This record gives sequence, C-alpha cells and structure tokens, in this order.
Amino acid sequence: MTTVVLADDEALLRKAMAALLPLEGDVTVLAEAEDGESAVEATLRHRPDVLVIDLEMPGLDGLGAVARIRDALPEQVILMLTRHARPGVLRRALKLGVQGFVSKAAEPAHIASVITTLRAGRRWVDPDVSALAVIDDNPLTDREVDVLRATGEGYSAADIAARLHLAEGTVRNYLSNAMQKTQTRTRHEAARYAREHDWL
Repeated sequence: MTTVVLADDEALLRKAMAALLPLEGDVTVLAEAEDGESAVEATLRHRPDVLVIDLEMPGLDGLGAVARIRDALPEQVILMLTRHARPGVLRRALKLGVQGFVSKAAEPAHIASVITTLRAGRRWVDPDVSALAVIDDNPLTDREVDVLRATGEGYSAADIAARLHLAEGTVRNYLSNAMQKTQTRTRHEAARYAREHDWL
C-alpha cells in the first residue's frame, strides 16, 4: 500500500484523483491540500510515501512548497503534476530533487503507476514533459541569473556585490550583459523579463 498526499488547487480534479487513484492501484490518500501552505502542513503531518503536487497553485506555488518540504524532509518522494512544462521551471524542480513529472491530463491509471514507480525508488518524467525540459533557451550565465534574482528582490548593486562577494564593478558588468541579452533598458526590466521567461 502506497500512501499519498494530494495537493492541487483545482477542487474537481483533486477530488476526482482522490476517488480514482485507490481504484487504479494500491494507493491510500491520507490528505488533500488546496494550496502550497496546506501542502507543506499536510506532508509534514502525514509523512506520505509520495507527495503528488500541482506545480501552479495560488500563494505558495508547487516549487515553493517543495523547497520548504525538502528542508524538513529531505527524503520525501515527490511527483509533480504540470500543465505548462516550461524549461526553467522543470530545471528548478529537478534541482530541488523532484523525482517524477506527469502531465495533469494523464489518465488516473497512469498517475497511479507512476506513484508506484517512484515509491520503488525510481524516477519518471513523461516524454512530453522531458522534451520541453531539454530545450534550454536561457542565454544568461549563472552569475547573471544570481545578480538579476537579487535585483528582483530589491537589492542595490552595492548590496548585491556584498551578498555575492563580488566587486561592485563586476556586478554592474553582469547586469549590463543581462540587459543586452534581454534587450531591456534597466536592470529591473531585465529581472522582470528573466522571471517571465522562467530563467530565474
């Protein structure tokens, strides 16, 4: 028997999965969560074999919830459901240690079988999802991403330099390069552009 916590803000889909998964496999749904905060709470309380979580939820999204859960339960097995598999998001999820990705349009029988696969210690990425994951359209270097992320959090160039242990001139160079690559006029526009393209 595999225990799961289901986290999805679409009530109809979540309820349908909660009803159908036990019929499709040896699955017991311990709890349901409708947003990221309650997903974290339910996972920490119930310690399921597998957390099945939607990527896009209001407030704390799927990635934010996974990051918090990983801090408390580093070994938690996680299956992420996604409708829009954008490369930047998938790469961030993989870095967080998400073991499985399935399209939200998948049949319940398929989701149940992937849950069993993950429980057995293996990984699973749906082919349509993995095809998108390997398309790397991000022209920014890791350091340019770092300075843009800090810019988006409201830090000045001097603050960023101190935080990243870089010279202020180096930070300005990274910001200038990022602005050229994103064809924007200010570092804040560059940070917004990069976030909209899931590069941060």
